[in-house]
Amino acid sequence: MVPITIALIFVLLYMNTRSMFKATIVMLAVPFSAVGAIWLFYILGYNVSIAAWVGMIALLGLDAETGVFMLLFLDLSYDEAKRRGQLTNDHELNEAIVHGAVKRARPKMMTVAAAFMGLLPIMWSTSAGADVMKRIAAPMIGGLITSFIMELVVYPAIYKLWKRRHFQPAAPLLLPGGEPDGTLA
Repeated sequence: MVPITIALIFVLLYMNTRSMFKATIVMLAVPFSAVGAIWLFYILGYNVSIAAWVGMIALLGLDAETGVFMLLFLDLSYDEAKRRGQLTNDHELNEAIVHGAVKRARPKMMTVAAAFMGLLPIMWSTSAGADVMKRIAAPMIGGLITSFIMELVVYPAIYKLWKRRHFQPAAPLLLPGGEPDGTLA
């Protein structure tokens, strides 16, 4: 079921973004979040089970959702800077991307905090069925930690590399003597 879920998520991402590159960027969060889930399994001494895979599938959906929002904020910031004519050099490209990532930091922290508040009581429970629920919640908790870092640090860097390929700064204006006048066209 996991490969089918991953393929289905990719198809839905492609239909949403209409970009193979953006869908691929969002899917990059999957291995990073899986690393956090596996680390937490190891730390807690859990074996992989059906319940663990259910938690992993839920984590994949949550990662895809938050990744799409990060790309949306990056696109909005980039498009706004482009509309204002502020993408004349590499520094302004950096500023537009950082601005978009910073606007996403608080909503991402709130999403992770809300998920933690909902999942941590499950991890501490001792009632009937708690063993199964712990194995569903564990991959989500571990994966949220690593995907949080991935989306706030790595996504903007990959986005910049992608936009830099299409980005051509304006050439400086030349004075009649052939020297630059210090302004950009």
